Amino acid sequence: MQHQYHIIIIGGGAAGFFTAINIKEKNPTLSVAILEKSEKVLSKVRISGGGRCNVTNNCPDAQLFLKHYPRGEKELRGPFQRFGNKETVQWFVQRGVPLKAQDDGRFFPVSNQSESIIQCFLDKALQLNIPIFTGQSVLNFRKNEAHLWEITTPQNTIVSENLVLTTGSNTKIWNLLEKLGHTLVTPTPSLFSFNIPDLKLQEMMGIAWPVSVKIKDESLQSEGNMLITHWGLSGPAILKLSAWGSKILAEKQYHFNLEVNWIPKLPYEEVLKDLNQNRIRFPKRSILKNPHFGFTHRLWEYLVTKAGIQEKVNYAEISKTLLQNLARQLHQTTYEVNGKSTFKDEFVTAGGVDLKEVNFKTMESKHFPGLYFAGEVLDIDAITGGFNFQNAWTGGWIISEAFKP
Repeated sequence: MQHQYHIIIIGGGAAGFFTAINIKEKNPTLSVAILEKSEKVLSKVRISGGGRCNVTNNCPDAQLFLKHYPRGEKELRGPFQRFGNKETVQWFVQRGVPLKAQDDGRFFPVSNQSESIIQCFLDKALQLNIPIFTGQSVLNFRKNEAHLWEITTPQNTIVSENLVLTTGSNTKIWNLLEKLGHTLVTPTPSLFSFNIPDLKLQEMMGIAWPVSVKIKDESLQSEGNMLITHWGLSGPAILKLSAWGSKILAEKQYHFNLEVNWIPKLPYEEVLKDLNQNRIRFPKRSILKNPHFGFTHRLWEYLVTKAGIQEKVNYAEISKTLLQNLARQLHQTTYEVNGKSTFKDEFVTAGGVDLKEVNFKTMESKHFPGLYFAGEVLDIDAITGGFNFQNAWTGGWIISEAFKP
């Protein structure tokens, strides 16, 4: 049995619901349905931001906002001018979901519950008569003789004048797109932490510290808080580095050397000069037991020990070489990274539909009229902070504009 619609949206996540709701609000006469392969919809919305849903970011500068996208910065410039973070906040507020900005710029529902976003979407879908078909794994889609999209699932065949893909990093859909004739950029993980087999470092787990980090022998670098974990290093500085280095680090098979600058605001020469001055100021003071540069006791002792300085050595006794070693450790500790770990709630994939094959004024395929894309199905990804969701909202809104009567 065949069912026919004006628009079928494959993917019951953030981008899928946002697209469907905006299309129906602007053109209620169109028949729109959502197909979702799993039994539950909006699962990533539910777990994002620790269950609070980081909706977007308050970053006020448009150019700076775009700098959070390792892939897609240029292409999103126009779309964000039409529907950006301010419009996103207004959209949710107007539909009964007030948002609040944290000091770091992240926007969350005032309720601090992702369920507020989910319920908004489900209520609007019901109100607008948008059917949601779960457990519908798409086997194939193609243009038939009547130039309509024919979508095949194990349950039935659905025919639609237009097809919207909001399927994220679903490789099965990517394979179907390749079969259709689209170019797909090879997927690689983004937003992952670094596994470092250093037991002394892992004993520092739970400590967060502002650092700058870089991949040795590469131009990749990042700044921000770094979190020491029981498997290595994570936190914003590391996640940002993994996003920008997604392709390069995949080529290295996640084996590389990482350099950490624990005092990024002071050049090496200043660090060494300050330590040398301590010889005069505090000659009898134990180096190990007296943290400097604002370090906590645990982290300072770890770094001093790593520099090869023994517990009883004071500033008057330390050799010039050891003091240089300490300055180097503070400014450039090197770790051997051996693998990665990914958080499910922050998982993002770099890769997807080649951006050269998409019209970003409509989000329509340049090769196949009536085929649209929104969200991570495209080769667009961002660092954490609400930027990936903003890509989903913007793409869905722009698609909806193409269906205005």
